[in-house]
Amino acid sequence: MKTRLEKDTLGEIAVPADKYWGAQSQRSRENFSIGIEKIPVEVIHAYAIIKQAAAQSNRQLGVLSPEKTDLIIQVCQEIRSGQLDEHFPLSVWQTGSGTQTNMNVNEVIVNRAHVLSGNRLGEGTPLLRANDDVNKSQSSNDTFPTAMHIAAYSLLKELTLPSLEKLAGALKEKSAEFEAIVKIGRTHLMDATPITLGQEFSAFAAQLDQGIAQLRHAMASLLPLALGGTAVGTGLNAPAGFAEQAIAIIARETGNAFTPAKNRFAALSAHDALIEVHGALQRLAVALSKIASDIRLLGSGPRTAIGEISLPANEPGSSIMPGKVNPTQCEAMIMVCCAVTGNNATITAAGAGGQLQLNTCKPVMIYSLLQSARLLGDACNSFTAHCVCGISAELARIEQHLASSLMLVTALNPHIGYYKSAEIAQKAYAENLSLKEAAIACGYVSAEEFDRWVDPATMTGPAD
Repeated sequence: MKTRLEKDTLGEIAVPADKYWGAQSQRSRENFSIGIEKIPVEVIHAYAIIKQAAAQSNRQLGVLSPEKTDLIIQVCQEIRSGQLDEHFPLSVWQTGSGTQTNMNVNEVIVNRAHVLSGNRLGEGTPLLRANDDVNKSQSSNDTFPTAMHIAAYSLLKELTLPSLEKLAGALKEKSAEFEAIVKIGRTHLMDATPITLGQEFSAFAAQLDQGIAQLRHAMASLLPLALGGTAVGTGLNAPAGFAEQAIAIIARETGNAFTPAKNRFAALSAHDALIEVHGALQRLAVALSKIASDIRLLGSGPRTAIGEISLPANEPGSSIMPGKVNPTQCEAMIMVCCAVTGNNATITAAGAGGQLQLNTCKPVMIYSLLQSARLLGDACNSFTAHCVCGISAELARIEQHLASSLMLVTALNPHIGYYKSAEIAQKAYAENLSLKEAAIACGYVSAEEFDRWVDPATMTGPAD
């Protein structure tokens, strides 16, 4: 591999000749050979927005030349478009402030700008300096949390929320489609009183609606940005008005209502907003796991279990049992929800990481949150397209279960009382009789009264 020499405050180090990163990025690569997890590209693209906005603000305040500003903006636009993704190779498992990722971005901007100015990489002196120009008025300690917020808000807005809303919409459509199908309800996995299949699906949709509302509320806590706090929150080395101007540019560039954090000390030293947002994702993961488990259970069988709904047959289910089809989308969703639950534990612990003026678990926090946001978004899209939209009701099986349920006896309670109704149910079960046969045999109701009082369709709502 061909290399070139780059220099930082510790001296010279060999860097791959065709890569735009510099000495500090290379040291990070060599010192943190841990795992395969890389800083998410969403963070890198968010950083490009920050560097562009910082350069424009510095220019407006007279501390950065127009020529340098234009070069920074040009490279940042390339980064945001994804053209330079290969030049950001750093591990999540690095310094807890994200300093090396900040410097990775600074170095790539410097070296790419040098090439855009007509020079060869590694030859001559670049016009830009990583620390003095690209990082002007900034610190890793305020830019990394700013990138965390921008990346998280953008992914949640663009992927996670739309996919959740699509799934909720599909469940509502199924609820309407199944509105008139009366079936037996179950509590404790035992027969209960009737409901409609539509009512059963309405619960799934309502769970998602409530979780989506909480996520939207939590996302508002991501809008205040730490930029301008520099090293410890005081704003040292940033000119007056820098943060306000830069964050206004970020808001304009992203189309999101980002604002300066009211207390930058808190914005650097703690990341409670990420805790809140992931808490909302965790709630949704719990709901989605319950929904997927219920749908899998309702579709179980097809002949020896509940089997009241039919799930799409997407692929063969067994390498040994011919014709077997499994509820694979449900299982994938449940596994995703397990991963989100694990990420919640990680983010909770990481949120308490660091001391005094700096949280030092930033990279793992944003890595875990973005993974959860992407997994839930992708899983919801897959679950909607390959499972929910193809669900159909098994009417014969539903009618069979409904007709044989002993819990229809509950309709007799208001007429003959709980204990006589229980006696009927117990007799029917012990002697393998229908409820109607047992009720008549007990002498508590006539055939006409039974038919009038025990109507499953009237048992799916409050009495008139």
